Amino acid sequence: MTREQPAGGGTELGSFLRARRVRIAPAEAGLTVGPGLRRTPGLRREEVATLAGISIDYYNRLERGKETRPSPSVVDALALALRLEEDEHEHLRNLAVLAARTAPEPPAPPSRTIRPGVKVLLESLRPNPAHVVSRTNDLLAANPGGLRLLAGIEEWPVRQRNIARYVFLHPAARDLFHDWATQVRGCVARLRALAGTDPDAPDLTRLVGELLLKSPEFARLWERYDIKGNPYGRKTFHHPEVGDLTLGYQTMELEDTPGHRLITYYAEPGTADYDALVLLDMLGAQPTPHDHEPTSSEEEPTSSST
Repeated sequence: MTREQPAGGGTELGSFLRARRVRIAPAEAGLTVGPGLRRTPGLRREEVATLAGISIDYYNRLERGKETRPSPSVVDALALALRLEEDEHEHLRNLAVLAARTAPEPPAPPSRTIRPGVKVLLESLRPNPAHVVSRTNDLLAANPGGLRLLAGIEEWPVRQRNIARYVFLHPAARDLFHDWATQVRGCVARLRALAGTDPDAPDLTRLVGELLLKSPEFARLWERYDIKGNPYGRKTFHHPEVGDLTLGYQTMELEDTPGHRLITYYAEPGTADYDALVLLDMLGAQPTPHDHEPTSSEEEPTSSST
């Protein structure tokens, strides 16, 4: 997959506008629908143009990728017309900046190197499960519980371990997550947001191409163009080894390692959920079939810490 080219030769900007337009009912936008069957789901192009105060021809050109330099005021007007939330509004701004570039710089290859200090931090969080993932959700490092929490992923080779790949393709994932549908939407939203601003990134194109080919659910969610994720909250797991447990989770960006995030799960000490974490940590400390494979920090030189 290279830069996504939807029907009509549009850009990512056009794809996003179209995806949001078809999901808004006229009544939501304050429009009165006349009698007769509407063939277009959501809003029509001319309705969005009217709501945004721009010409129909100009809006058509935006969706088709013929116009790639909307002004900030037009972007804001479109965000209002399409009822975008703040993070979606910011994504639209980023897409407009990207569309205006005539020759985008080639993306730098993402680093998989994990600093020694981050590995120490992972260990210090035990028994709370924690792992470090890349911008495309490659599982780069984990403490014992952080690996074992994703039941069965330890059976995959290190280079295959990716949380998006896991939730869509691993046979254990649907049973593991109490709300699997919410989990997969969050994974796709993060990848979609990255595709909007770095569409030619090789790590992204390989993963998305694989999932589009192998998972109809992924393909359906990819077309929705959601870009909103949840950096914190609670998740319930039906774990095959330690039973049911509900954990809080928090995602944190790691500075000086672009795209790397630390995800940690936790439970209140003295609770059944915490006892399950202790057991999970003990089970995770056992050797796995692929423990002999080199880790990211062994494959690449260690970067200096800030």
